[in-house]
Amino acid sequence: MSLHFNPRDVTWLAFNERVLQEAMDENVPLHLRIRFLGIFSNNLDEFFRVRVAGLKRAMDFKEKVIAESFYQPPSKILQRINEIVITQQADFDRTWKKIQVEMAEQKVFIKTSKNLTAIQKNFVRQYFDEVVESNVIPILLHENTPMPYLRDKSLYLGVAMRKKDWNYRSNYAIIEIPSRFVGRFVLLPTEDLEEKNVMLLEDVITFNLPHIFSYFGYDEFSANSFKVTKDAEMDIDNDIKTNFAEKIEKGLKNRRKGKPTRFVFDKDMDKAMLELLIRKLNLSKKDSIIPGGKIHNFKHFMDFPDVFEYYKKPVERTSFTHQAFEHGERVTDVILKHDVLLSFPYHTYTPVIDLLREAAMDPDVKSIQITAYRLASNSKISNALIYAARNGKEVTVMLELQARFDEESNLKWKEMFEPEGITVLIGIPDKKVHAKLCIIKKRVHNKTLQYGFVSTGNFNEKTARIYGDHLIMTSDRGIMADINKVFTVLKKPKDDYLSVLKTCKNLMVCPQFMREKIVHHIDKEIEEAKAGRKAQMIIKANSVSDRALITKLYEAAAAGVVIKIIVRGIYCAINQKDFKEKIKAISIVDEYLEHARVMYFYNKGAEDIYISSADWMNRNLDYRIEAAAKITDKNLKKELKDILDIQLSDNVKARILDKKLSNEYISNGEKECRSQIETYKYLKAKTGGK
Repeated sequence: MSLHFNPRDVTWLAFNERVLQEAMDENVPLHLRIRFLGIFSNNLDEFFRVRVAGLKRAMDFKEKVIAESFYQPPSKILQRINEIVITQQADFDRTWKKIQVEMAEQKVFIKTSKNLTAIQKNFVRQYFDEVVESNVIPILLHENTPMPYLRDKSLYLGVAMRKKDWNYRSNYAIIEIPSRFVGRFVLLPTEDLEEKNVMLLEDVITFNLPHIFSYFGYDEFSANSFKVTKDAEMDIDNDIKTNFAEKIEKGLKNRRKGKPTRFVFDKDMDKAMLELLIRKLNLSKKDSIIPGGKIHNFKHFMDFPDVFEYYKKPVERTSFTHQAFEHGERVTDVILKHDVLLSFPYHTYTPVIDLLREAAMDPDVKSIQITAYRLASNSKISNALIYAARNGKEVTVMLELQARFDEESNLKWKEMFEPEGITVLIGIPDKKVHAKLCIIKKRVHNKTLQYGFVSTGNFNEKTARIYGDHLIMTSDRGIMADINKVFTVLKKPKDDYLSVLKTCKNLMVCPQFMREKIVHHIDKEIEEAKAGRKAQMIIKANSVSDRALITKLYEAAAAGVVIKIIVRGIYCAINQKDFKEKIKAISIVDEYLEHARVMYFYNKGAEDIYISSADWMNRNLDYRIEAAAKITDKNLKKELKDILDIQLSDNVKARILDKKLSNEYISNGEKECRSQIETYKYLKAKTGGK
């Protein structure tokens, strides 16, 4: 069989196009459409910081390494990326113009420095003087002066200044927009109480340019925004005299020196100013130099002010208490009796926090061990762990210092935890710890009780309100035994740590062993299909790009195994002509971020089903500590399978993942099924509809 794969980075751009489709969909509430534009922009920034930067570095690799790591030569992929991004940017600009028309219909307007009323002009001058000016530091640009350091998450104004009666060319300056300190949006006073006027911080600064540069006597100004996206990869110094936390700190400082991977600018920018910036940034035609509209750093629009007509959140977009906790019993007592499956954001995250708080106060609890990848900024999880330590519990936190873009905040958590007596683990060299595990031990009547949870998503109560994830709360002895083994490895990693992980029987673990068990499950389905019996798999993941597992899927499809896949993002598989059963692959992009990883194997009717922290990617399966928990309770197995079936029936927000990456919506003539709404109804019905 001749094998074909879609390039990972191209399929990622297809995912981001699905995000943009949500912004383009007029059935989506206006404030959410603006938010989707912000998500699209933020996604693209991270894509250029990580993936495009990686592709540029890969151009220097040897041919053999490139062949093993990429589906096409990096130069060819980069060319295709630029073509796609420019097309998407045009769609983005058209969408934003259309949204502004709809905003105007709701009497919401974005004002610039050129269309302010007299009252607003006075307000903007005063606001600049009192709030903004102390954070504005203009830097004059000259041909012979070095380019100042530019932050890759910041937005800048390129300012051209001239005096009318001078004949020589303009002078130039750049100003960093201090949105980190001030906020990007300013609400202006209006004479019409029904009208809402919003001004962007860069326009506040533009309006005040004559004041900022009054010393020079200029009387003509033009200002246009631009931003630079840089390589975000961290070079970790392997000096044996430096501990790992110090290496991360040094890596964060080195990230400042990353090479530009994209330069986006207002297409109306002064040409001489633009040429000067390109020269000083050492950019060439091979780099991503992308003209755009007047507004950049759209990521801030994820937090656009609440200025629209009253929007009543549908009841289907609210969280509710799981039926197991409706009667006021302690969470601890419930899960010592039976397993509980929480599905966020439909179920409230409160029981997870309550369980840790109960453990913090329970005199019988001796220890808590938990992994932490991305914590909320004001984390209730962290607060509960600190209280537990203060109450004399032995608290151990595996804090992943290499969680991309959360390195700095995790270092701060480390500094906060350790003085409280919390043992902070920092993992295994060259392996990220991405598993979502917690185990609590208590001693009652000379007997040790163990309980905890395994999740598909981070222990983060903020993202749990918008990320679709599953978490199993359990006291299953087999799962607890395996979690203990993982923490044994994390506490004292040795050269033979894989031999310890290999003994896990109730958790599939990475590196290595989850891959082996997945292949084992697929082989069993292939065997059944070849024997003419029912064989089926359902895979839900954020990304499916691992070449070996995709090849195994091809083998299964060729044998006649029914394969259904739900992937939010990257999907590199392509249906082949000689498949006996075509792989059905869909992607659901809706108001909640589909983040859960679930694996279902029919297994002669036994129906093995797992929830997992790992995507089907080489990095997860071979270079991370990951864990997948087998669901054994028959009612919970049915619940998970029912949710998968609801998602596979989606014909409102589901797109077909085909060879052309066309992102066509599923239209099958069946009764309308919007899976996130139907999942809410399904789970809510289990509470008696209360």
